[in-house]
Amino acid sequence: MAPGTFCGAAVMASVLWRNVESIVIRVPLGGVLIACRDSGRPVAPHPLSEVPVLLVHGMGGDGHTWDRFADRLIRSGRRVIIPDLRGHGRSAHTNSYRFDEFGADLLRLCEHLELSTVDLVGHSLGGYAVSCVALERPALVRRLVIEEQPLPIRSGDERPPLTRRFPSLPELWHATTSLIRHPRAVLAFDRAMTRTALEQFRKPNPEWWERISDITAPTLFLRGGPGGMVDPEKLELFRATVPDCTVGVFTSGHSIHRDRYREFVTTVLPFLGH
Repeated sequence: MAPGTFCGAAVMASVLWRNVESIVIRVPLGGVLIACRDSGRPVAPHPLSEVPVLLVHGMGGDGHTWDRFADRLIRSGRRVIIPDLRGHGRSAHTNSYRFDEFGADLLRLCEHLELSTVDLVGHSLGGYAVSCVALERPALVRRLVIEEQPLPIRSGDERPPLTRRFPSLPELWHATTSLIRHPRAVLAFDRAMTRTALEQFRKPNPEWWERISDITAPTLFLRGGPGGMVDPEKLELFRATVPDCTVGVFTSGHSIHRDRYREFVTTVLPFLGH
């Protein structure tokens, strides 16, 4: 199937993505209309021109958080696909927001676009979603980048920290700055998922921890500084369990690609093969 060719109830439009003509679609995946932008086949030559980069945003945002980085990738010759997660941006709201469903939507999108190999980059909730894809379909993922994913509780013996019961200062700061910088995304966000998300953060997820050793793709995990939301002890366990995992530590808060863009690019682009 060629990029921009969709079946069923898909809605398709062509828009200018900075200096690149891209396709915007809303396609039914698992009963939920998921929107994404696709830069299509790259014009500039690149050894990885046949391997798309899928960029996935965090909770409360939308795909536009990646515009600057996407433009850089496209100009270098990569095809870039940016979905809006269910309940975000141009994607539909739904009655169910289980974390695993976000990953399942991404996998269905890859299948719909008939992608055989992808590079995945996910921020926060998007990091969890891309990890689910890497677990369910290891052979699909060439490179995996996870930025500031709050790591799940490992067992029922582990008590959720206080910051999972009430918003922490980093969480409040991130939400406030996101509202100022991207009001459209915040207004489109289905706030009904907030309670569901908090419940899942408090609930142990031992199965995810048991399965992460199945991730075969070289993995880069990016952690912010004092304003981040990643538990360093859990991150060390993740690094030791995933067969090929590198950790990058930054001084910024939760949104490294936004607040430390140059450092983010310097770290991620070589990992993706640039």
